[in-house]
Amino acid sequence: MRRITAVLTFLALAAVFLQGSFNKVYAAGVVIRNAKDTTKNITALDTARYDSLMKRMANGDKTGRWPVKNAPLPLPGAILPFNRVVAYYGNMYSKNMGVLGEYEPKVMMDKLKTECKVWEKADTLTPVIPALHYICVTAQADAGRNGLHNLRMPFSQIDKVIAMAKTMNALVFLDLQVGFSTVQTEIPKLEKYLLMPNVHLGIDPEFSMKEGSVPGKRIGTFDADDINYVSKYLAGLVRKNNMPPKIFIVHRFTKRMVTNYKDIKLSSEVQLVMDMDGWGGPDLKKGTYKYFIAAEPVQFTGFKLFYKNDIKNGPKRMLTPKEVLALKPSPVYIQYQ
Repeated sequence: MRRITAVLTFLALAAVFLQGSFNKVYAAGVVIRNAKDTTKNITALDTARYDSLMKRMANGDKTGRWPVKNAPLPLPGAILPFNRVVAYYGNMYSKNMGVLGEYEPKVMMDKLKTECKVWEKADTLTPVIPALHYICVTAQADAGRNGLHNLRMPFSQIDKVIAMAKTMNALVFLDLQVGFSTVQTEIPKLEKYLLMPNVHLGIDPEFSMKEGSVPGKRIGTFDADDINYVSKYLAGLVRKNNMPPKIFIVHRFTKRMVTNYKDIKLSSEVQLVMDMDGWGGPDLKKGTYKYFIAAEPVQFTGFKLFYKNDIKNGPKRMLTPKEVLALKPSPVYIQYQ
């Protein structure tokens, strides 16, 4: 049934009242945590609020595309659209791949906290959750030992990112640039991390070189079949392990990067975000978002801001949070590189 009964909601709220030691109630419904942060299985999705927030996310869109019709309701504990995620992106081995690896951890995390406050001020109605978006498989120009033009980060580095995120109650996104490999090969290798409720996933079509080109020479692609494989895999983990929904990020800034988008399947266990990943001046970025994200609706949208590349040419400024929030639909995932 699409609606959770009032009885279940009442019981969940009553449980919150009775548990005096419990200290956190998430906007997604009712998710109760005690002082040791142990999640209890007392949850209820506030469906009326969910519908209201999805309509608000459409931000007055007149095309009829947003909010997406006939999308399944998420499982209780869903992060979106009850919150906005603000993420720092990069790799710990590189100062050039994003802000996550550019600064010492404490400096980086302080900057992220400051950025989150900016977004909270820009939209006081939507709580902000910080995130570390870590490229754990990087595409390579060199074929490497495995011949797949990618480099898998050691688990010790992923562990460090997860440990950093814990100090600031941040989410973690593990991002894949598969090169000549496939999501079918790479995703299962990360299962022990994806079993953690705070760890989510991203894939980057730009570096999926199905036609055999060296990464960086041309823009790659993923099909709906690839995206559906990942969604099904994540949904299986969520169901088997009684976890809240996973957020699944797909980067995009050209039409060819995601083919057959209408065949992408949604589920209650996965929240799918199409993230506008292109860089440039404000007008170029707005146009890319309009034609390749808003015009081909899937479920949720994201928007990437580049501290350096966005100010290289044309107007020497980044889009402001106010300008990003004015987009139709309004992005619920914000990423900084």
